[in-house]
Amino acid sequence: MLYLRPNNNITFYHDTLMQEKIIILDFGSQYTQLIARRIREINVYCEIHPFNKVPALTPEIKGVILSGSPSSVREEGAPTPDLTHIKGKLPLLGICYGAQHLSHNFGGEVAPSASREYGRANLRYADNSCPLLQNVTQHSQVWMSHGDTIVKLPNNYKITASTDEVKVAAFQVANEQTYGLQFHPEVYHSTEGHQILKNFVCNICGCEQNWTPDSFVDTTVKSLQEKLGNDKVVLGLSGGVDSSVAALLLHRAIGKNLTCIFVDNGLLRKDEFTGVLDSYQHMGLNVIGVDARDRFLSELKGKTDPEEKRKTIGRVFIEVFDVEAHKIQDVKWLAQGTIYPDIIESVSVNGPSVTIKSHHNVGGLPEKMHLKVVEPLNLLFKDEVRRVGRSLNLEETILNRHPFPGPGLAIRILGEITPERVALLQEVDHIFINGLKTSGLYDSVWQAGVILLPVQTVGVMGDERTYENAVALRAVSSTDGMTADWVHLPYEFLANISNEIINKVRGVNRVVYDISSKPPATIEWE
Repeated sequence: MLYLRPNNNITFYHDTLMQEKIIILDFGSQYTQLIARRIREINVYCEIHPFNKVPALTPEIKGVILSGSPSSVREEGAPTPDLTHIKGKLPLLGICYGAQHLSHNFGGEVAPSASREYGRANLRYADNSCPLLQNVTQHSQVWMSHGDTIVKLPNNYKITASTDEVKVAAFQVANEQTYGLQFHPEVYHSTEGHQILKNFVCNICGCEQNWTPDSFVDTTVKSLQEKLGNDKVVLGLSGGVDSSVAALLLHRAIGKNLTCIFVDNGLLRKDEFTGVLDSYQHMGLNVIGVDARDRFLSELKGKTDPEEKRKTIGRVFIEVFDVEAHKIQDVKWLAQGTIYPDIIESVSVNGPSVTIKSHHNVGGLPEKMHLKVVEPLNLLFKDEVRRVGRSLNLEETILNRHPFPGPGLAIRILGEITPERVALLQEVDHIFINGLKTSGLYDSVWQAGVILLPVQTVGVMGDERTYENAVALRAVSSTDGMTADWVHLPYEFLANISNEIINKVRGVNRVVYDISSKPPATIEWE
């Protein structure tokens, strides 16, 4: 699989795994990635492609799914894929907009719903003789989300499911392996959606369910060996699960030809640099630790704008990494822990999303160093990366580590970054994270941290008036960070943590808990 991102001077590489796959054509639905996740949970590999960039139909492609869309098939310029070589030739499943397209563009009729059909519904009728609906119970709950409805099917189409409100909830095309669903089988609220998707990918498409962490490791290591040969590769480690799993895959493939660089930017958690460096060395990785704390903090002095802080950290990281990487002779490749959602975003239907905040990565390094880029994880979602890490026997402390932002504590210190403010936040963060671990709450939280607020508040300690800092605790649950909800931590736990922070960290006299979800808030404050 080859994706060329905005800089055409860089070769981004990852071989397409030569195995069976399902292709999802994306019309911009918020649920498209969820379809892919559900299919992969069945141990069947799939890829997402924009509807207007249909890939060459190689023998490994066993079926195609058309996603939903915020668009209407009735609109002028509605998204329209070229199905010439797909419909009637490969198993094809249209979901919501995809189903409406298969009706509207082939002789049927789609009209606005009398009222927007959104939420739970139950199948009043389900034709179990239809291969797509085998083993689906009558009155099964499904999830609707559409403003249009199919009012007339083409002549060779047959209704296979209905609800009280939606006559054409599902259909099948005569003499073709073409199917449509007006509802969303991929969402949790469609209680037998897993069975429906399994019917399609396993029974109809004939996929063998061999997409597993172990098979991914074996195939990827072999692919890396063939591509890299005896070339040298350099990788920037962050201490997180993505770069760590990428490092282990490359280490298994090319051994000593991989050199990892772990930079201490002065914005890591308390004692993290030495702790993570020790873990990496125990894994047998060739790791260079770089203490660049003073350089980063000096460059950040006086900067308060969030984007300026992020860009400064990114620039300084590139400069530091470049110096260290040039000390290694004959490096040909730069490895990155890029994962599949990043790839999808770069080739999305509507182009990259509006920038909410810039991301910290090694952008700019490949062309600066004249390196090719290898991305061993660019086929995986975050949860799949963890499963592959477990297959590689990655240490649990890294495998289960919460996501931590590339710019580190810099974006959790609102306002100016100083050595004193970093040290204060490190102490507060250490108490919070350790508290989650000792209380058995850490693994039930997706990401947690503390934000140092740019305000001081009045307090009383002993008989003295204080005027010190306020901090906000943040803990969220999520699957991939795209959406998140705040975690309902026990009141007793919050009370104990607040008390410990105020008693032990000089300079803090107030602790608050952030109860905002994403959206509308983001997980980080900057």
